[in-house]
Parts: sequence; structure tokens; C-alpha cells
Amino acid sequence: MNHEVIVTCALTGAGDTVGRSPHVPVTPAQIAASAIEAANAGAAVVHIHVREPETGAPSRDVALYREAVRLIRESGVDVVVNLTAGMGGDLVLDEEDPLKPIDGTDLVGALDRLPHVEELLPDICTLDCGSLNFGEGSQLYVSTPDMLRIGAKRIQELGVKPELEIFDTGHLWFASKMVEEGLIDAPPLFQLCMGIPYGAPADPGLLQAMVRLLPAGAQWASFAIGRDQMPWVAQSVLLGGHVRVGLEDNLYLARGVKATNGQLVERAVRIVGDLGASIASPARAREILGLKERAVV
Repeated sequence: MNHEVIVTCALTGAGDTVGRSPHVPVTPAQIAASAIEAANAGAAVVHIHVREPETGAPSRDVALYREAVRLIRESGVDVVVNLTAGMGGDLVLDEEDPLKPIDGTDLVGALDRLPHVEELLPDICTLDCGSLNFGEGSQLYVSTPDMLRIGAKRIQELGVKPELEIFDTGHLWFASKMVEEGLIDAPPLFQLCMGIPYGAPADPGLLQAMVRLLPAGAQWASFAIGRDQMPWVAQSVLLGGHVRVGLEDNLYLARGVKATNGQLVERAVRIVGDLGASIASPARAREILGLKERAVV
């Protein structure tokens, strides 16, 4: 069991959730306000995507990241900033002509997924450690070994901690290989992502098996989506890990009751406390994860 738990709040994600809950933050100001709410509720880390303010569509616009991060940093609220670097991996194929990408495709190379990381130098950025059939239809998430090595090397040069996003067991295998190759600085940080179709199912036995495959000295967290989000808080802590909650992964406190990010964090904090563990502060999270000291600009 983990007795000192880092809570991450994934604020908004890139999914089609804006029309399903009024609490999903869209604009940089809303995202920053939600980050501050989550931090005040006990989250040591906030995981940030940005969206087009007019439509709510997912975005890679550096200016939107810049504004959200500026507002968080100027708020005076201490929180570890984790920016997604997973955008730019979407490939949607034409069923009749698989060599022809169609609407919904946003596929760029490894370095083109990192301009906001290069400019803003967050504490953490994500690195999605493999390709995946993403749900039904003909959408793929593309992250090849070559892309991953190039991205990992650049992130290492920037002094940013990569959070290794693991959606299936092969992703864990390859991420561990990058650790062996020296592309990931110690301690490596793994996020075991469960229940996303069609990656690793949200099965406690599978989570336990994946934890056994982690490299020695790794820090790790896990989450599951939808109604499995809160039970997964307990699963992760009991197996020795950290936790993630937030509106990226789940919109509800209970059936029919829409949540805010702050409310989801409050519930996770309560579960962790009920298990007899303590909540790590942002300062303590930086120590645990080996994050570099940065001047706030």
C-alpha cells in the first residue's frame, strides 16, 4: 500500500464531453479556475488539455496553453503543472481507401507535438507510449517507437518529467525499454490508463500484473474511466500507487449528479484518507517525482 499519495486532477481532456456537462472547462480562464479549484481541494498535480474557446473542440494552440498556464502560475496557488503532449496523434481512415485520412485526423510528428512544452517548460508532460485502436470505427492513435524515442529525447533535453501513458501491456513493455536505454531520467513516472476502448480493461487483476512489470524504482499512478474512477482510487493506493481523477475521465459524482473537478478531488482525498494514507502536497510531490526546480516566469 502507498501511504503518501499524489492526487492528479485531469481537468478537461480532449473528448466530446463539453455538451454533456456544464462543468467541463473550455476557455483558458475556465481551465485555470478549475485547476485552482482542484488544487485547493487537495490535488498536487493538474493535467491540462486546451480547447477551442468558441467550439470546445480539442486544440494544440500554444497561445491557449500559454494563457491557461499563466493564469495558474500567477494565481499564487501552488500546484504541479502537467501538460498533455498527446495531441497530434489522431488518424481516422476512410474505410474504402485506408491510405486516405479523413476528417478528424490530426497527425503530426513527435517534435510537432511539443512546441507548448518547449515554450512553457511545465513540471511534467505526457508521453503516450504506443499506438491504439481508439474506440469503435476507424480511428487510431499513432505513437510509433521512432516517434517515442525522438519525443522522449527532446523532453529529456528540456528537463521536463515525462509521464509515460500506458494504455496496454505492450506500451508498458516499450516504455520500460526506453527507461533501459536511458531516454527517461530516474525515477520514471508511469500512468496506467485502464478501461479506454480498446486498451487495457479496468480489471484489478490486470492492474496488479502491470504493476509487477514496472521497472525497479518507478513511481506510478493509475486511473479508470466512468463509474470505475473512484473504485480505482482505492485499487491504486492499495497496490502502492498514486491516483488520478477529474472530468477528463468521468463526469459524475453519482448517477445523474454532475461533478466539478474540485468535488472529484475531494472525494478521492476522502477515499485515500479512509484507507489510512496521507495526501502529498505539491512540494512533496516534486520531491517524490524528482522534478526539477524551476523559476516561475
